[in-house]
Amino acid sequence: MADLLGSILNSMEKPPTVGDQASRRKAREQTARLKKMEEDEKRKKVEFRKKLEKEVSDFIQDSLQQKRKYNPMGKIERSILHDVAEVAGLTSFSFGEEDESRYVMLYKKEFAPSDEELEAYRKGEEWDPKLAEQRRRLKEQAALEETASSQTKKPETCPNTNYRDKYSHLIGTTAAKDAAHTLEANSSYGCVPAANKRDTRSIEEAMNEMRAKKRQKQEGDSAARSSSS
Repeated sequence: MADLLGSILNSMEKPPTVGDQASRRKAREQTARLKKMEEDEKRKKVEFRKKLEKEVSDFIQDSLQQKRKYNPMGKIERSILHDVAEVAGLTSFSFGEEDESRYVMLYKKEFAPSDEELEAYRKGEEWDPKLAEQRRRLKEQAALEETASSQTKKPETCPNTNYRDKYSHLIGTTAAKDAAHTLEANSSYGCVPAANKRDTRSIEEAMNEMRAKKRQKQEGDSAARSSSS
């Protein structure tokens, strides 16, 4: 009987000590604090989103505004703003250094930024439309001048050597000079004997002359035959 009662008492859970009770209480309090922090964070996000939705709505309804720049904010806040802008049908971009000065810029879709404007913001520069227009005109002018320069006709070049110098080692200096003199450069006929191209007679005149010579020859042959007979 004593053994049975002892085994029952041993199997029963011992009452917690003072240290165990304090640890459990501390754990419950910590869990409650974490839950409250999560609820507060969730509530703040909801309120922040509602605030952004109101600002975006006012921006859309304001016909005088084409874009809106927000102050630097954290990654979570930027993601919420990008989401609100997308739902509202706006275009949004982030510029600046991460976790330091990164901010969001909203644009109405009918006033979407140019590549030059985006590049200026990425470089940390302010966008000046007038200055950008001047740069664009200068670039166009430079391109036109370059095109005109490339289309300019290049001057004709003359050979560095002439006929006599080139072939003097083969036919001698004197022979080269004589050969050069027998050929007269003529831009209309090329390098051929110019005397062959100086006959200015017409075809009819040349044919008549050939017939006259043939007739004279025939008459001479007939006279020779007559005298021999």
